[in-house]
Amino acid sequence: MDDTRLYVPAANAMPAAEVRGFVTSVGTAQLVTVDVDGSPDVTFLPVLWEGERLVGHLARANGHWRRIVQDSAALAVVTGRDAYVSPGWYASKAEHGRVVPTWNYSTVHLRGRIRVHDDPDWVEDLVTRLTDRHEEDRADRWHVTDAPSDYVRKNLRPIVGVELLVESVEAKAKLSQNRSDADRAGVARGLRAEGIDPEGLVAP
Repeated sequence: MDDTRLYVPAANAMPAAEVRGFVTSVGTAQLVTVDVDGSPDVTFLPVLWEGERLVGHLARANGHWRRIVQDSAALAVVTGRDAYVSPGWYASKAEHGRVVPTWNYSTVHLRGRIRVHDDPDWVEDLVTRLTDRHEEDRADRWHVTDAPSDYVRKNLRPIVGVELLVESVEAKAKLSQNRSDADRAGVARGLRAEGIDPEGLVAP
């Protein structure tokens, strides 16, 4: 029996070699957890995928972190660009008319056990790595150490760290792979006509 939870037709499976790069390029996730009463929480947060763990932080004022049960099951959803696909863009519309609308998108689901880190040293180390990751391509990089240490510590107090110990990864890229070359070309043209760059939204 298939125990996967994300519906991924074979044609839409994201190549395993591309999954980590996709998560890194997006750099954010929706963290979903369930409290002791079974009520779900979700928070958008910046993340880093390091080895077998996904780390990030959320605001201390956000009660989500207080409702997380240490080492309980959690889900992080990383989503890329998405776009509506009109059936009018398909070359096959003129051929037989048997076409319907759809939506193109990419997503990665990471499941595992969640831990909260309310430790200023842990959080400062995380913020430093997150900052270095997003500043690395800038000509004039900003470093956490550019700010006074007492100021940094003051601004770390309002955030709390989280760590997802990744146990499974499911990845999907629904990019019109099941359509003909002519249909995919039509989708690319249609997106461009609407001012949307088709890169990453239509399979090559």
